[in-house]
Amino acid sequence: MELNDIVRRCEDLYHDLDLTSVKEWKRRTGGKAVGFLPIYVPRETVHAAGALPVGIMGAGDDLEIIRGDAFYQSYICHIPRSTVELGLSGRLDCLDGFLFPAICDVIRNLSGMWKILFPDKYVRYLDVPQNFDERLGGVFYRQELAALFQDLCALTGRPASDEALRRSIEAYNENRRAIAELYRLRAEEPHRVPTYEHYLLMRASNVLEVTEHTALVDAYLAAARRENRPWRDNIRVILTGVFCEQPPLGLIRALEQSGCSIVDDDWVLGARYLREPVAAEGDPLDALVTSYLRRGTPTATRYIDEDAKGEDLIRRVRTLRAEGVIFASPSFCDPALLEAPMLQRALGAEKIPYTAFKFSENSGQLQVIKEQTGAFADSIKLWGAA
Repeated sequence: MELNDIVRRCEDLYHDLDLTSVKEWKRRTGGKAVGFLPIYVPRETVHAAGALPVGIMGAGDDLEIIRGDAFYQSYICHIPRSTVELGLSGRLDCLDGFLFPAICDVIRNLSGMWKILFPDKYVRYLDVPQNFDERLGGVFYRQELAALFQDLCALTGRPASDEALRRSIEAYNENRRAIAELYRLRAEEPHRVPTYEHYLLMRASNVLEVTEHTALVDAYLAAARRENRPWRDNIRVILTGVFCEQPPLGLIRALEQSGCSIVDDDWVLGARYLREPVAAEGDPLDALVTSYLRRGTPTATRYIDEDAKGEDLIRRVRTLRAEGVIFASPSFCDPALLEAPMLQRALGAEKIPYTAFKFSENSGQLQVIKEQTGAFADSIKLWGAA
């Protein structure tokens, strides 16, 4: 498969707000489809129940928000209004259920609105533990997963099978392997994996069945290694803060054009939230619980003691030889904006350069951000610090 064909397909999937590929999958298989909001849901449970997990990350700048604005105050982030607009316009009608993971109060409230707006759909607010003791948070989370899996199997009419869960865990482990290889290639040779293509490939994981996405990533990796692309004199940066509401594609292009090669990020985080393979032996629910407690990605929605804030970010800067960090926080995102000062303090103590800006998913004013990140890149090239 040629590189341009892969990128074009991913771009088509990104812009397909009507979820045509999901509808085709349902017609082909006769299965159900279950939508989920960022950041993390145990997609293995959805897959094992015979349903297609479908990531919903708003509409970007492809949809004008009209009715969605009536449901939230102006000082609330953009993604819930965008999601409501998608739902009320009928674009999510092909989804048979919705999962709203614990991110913030806004998403909690959105789950309640969804029950009122779409009473014929299965809706579940998925609470995740902030206590990581297996005897406390672990017991709680296992109960949540068991109840969720039973619900999903009732929705699809399939029996709740440990063996089906193990097969799904293996399928997602293979997907995590392919995604880790994609991130590794971009970190080692960022000119081979342009940020724009990388992002589109990750977004495709939201709508493709997991084995299909794994094959697509593997095909991209093979094609990218064959492609003769020129080296770029960009600085190496880590992008953080985009774990929930996503930046518009124009902003992603602008960052790279301003002289920044992104070597790590936290967008589409649910596809790589678990940092290592999940054990495919033994009790599968216990394996998912252990992975979440022990190998989950440190992020703004996961409790981390303030004394440890920034340790993971600094480690990644050192390991990936990043020259700076870009904080891209969605406007009014409480988790991102509350965490950023703590991370910035940790970076400052290590004399690691950083810059910060805010955006919304439908932002069209990119020139100021491009100039800011361009000046950031130039200062590092000239003086080694921002």
